[in-house]
Amino acid sequence: MTILITGATGAIGRDLVATLLAGGEKVRATSRNPERAGLPEQAEVVTLGTDVFDGVDRMFVFPFEDGVDDLVTAAVAAGASRFVVLSSLAAAGESAREVSSVTYTHHVAIERAVTARTDDWTILRPGTFATNLLSWAWTIKAGAPVRAPYIHSAQPPIHEKAIADAAAVALTRDGHLGRVYPLTGPQSLTRVEQVAAISAGIGRDIELVEISPEEFRAETARFIPEPIIAMLLAYWAETVTVPDRTSDGVRALTGNDGRTLEQWARDHRADFGA
Repeated sequence: MTILITGATGAIGRDLVATLLAGGEKVRATSRNPERAGLPEQAEVVTLGTDVFDGVDRMFVFPFEDGVDDLVTAAVAAGASRFVVLSSLAAAGESAREVSSVTYTHHVAIERAVTARTDDWTILRPGTFATNLLSWAWTIKAGAPVRAPYIHSAQPPIHEKAIADAAAVALTRDGHLGRVYPLTGPQSLTRVEQVAAISAGIGRDIELVEISPEEFRAETARFIPEPIIAMLLAYWAETVTVPDRTSDGVRALTGNDGRTLEQWARDHRADFGA
């Protein structure tokens, strides 16, 4: 039987496809442009269409902005019997900040698109992605200081490979249906410590300069929608006094704590110009 991976050309999808193929699984990966997908030759790369679910028994559900309801409905009708959903830690709604965020609204809808149609689901809720720190890459490449607000706020950034490893287990091993797994990196690090971890990973000293929330908003308004800016600033402000906690979801699924931020930085040396 075949595992269908939606969102296969993203950072998590690519790692997930490679991990499943290495484990001997048959993988069908979706891409808007199969000719330029850049996925391993062993993967069957297709566009979403009427035949995409033929022979599919398991599916990785990427949280697309639109179309997930129809996608899952078609998969269930075609006989898919296991769904692993990529959601967000914000979907837990553990704080007023989360419940009021666009991230909460979107990912709760994604989860419901699956749980309302089948009982054969596993939900993965990663927290802060380490790849978010690539927003500093151009600055670090240029040898300029990283400018960030709330530098003493603390989060446990998760390596995208750890998410892919967790998803591969949920797709291929029994005992995970009907369960929700929060996923974080192994350490909650202040933004000062995050910069230090990247510095150690790429072998280059990086200067960090703290800026005000107003300066951050002014510097990013052209690139980031205001609701996202507001959500980020609220998150960082809150995690100054109450550091974002780690979870045991990665260990529960994979048997290990995942990868450190320094390891992530080593894996992304080229992105930082190292």
